[in-house]
Amino acid sequence: MSTLTKFNFNDVVDKKTVIDVLEVQSFEMNVYLVRLHVGNREGMLYAGQNLMRFHSTQQIRDAFEDIQVEKAIMVHESPYDEMIGNPVNDSNSLSIPFSMAQPY
Repeated sequence: MSTLTKFNFNDVVDKKTVIDVLEVQSFEMNVYLVRLHVGNREGMLYAGQNLMRFHSTQQIRDAFEDIQVEKAIMVHESPYDEMIGNPVNDSNSLSIPFSMAQPY
């Protein structure tokens, strides 16, 4: 069972934390949040007291360029069923591999 953790970006970088899974959560209007899985801990990435927001996938690659990431995925939750009055459906979640490689 995982322990819920509030990961501070500066701590992750300073300690050269090895990340087992970096989960990019994709939202409308180019907002991306990051959930980390490190050992038996998992949780959201923060900048100080606020969730760390990214506005492009390249910003995420740049931020984690010097950090070892074993696996990365992107998850997109579709709100469309809720918008038209249908019940929330687990199948509205799309999870795909996310490349951390820089596009040099």
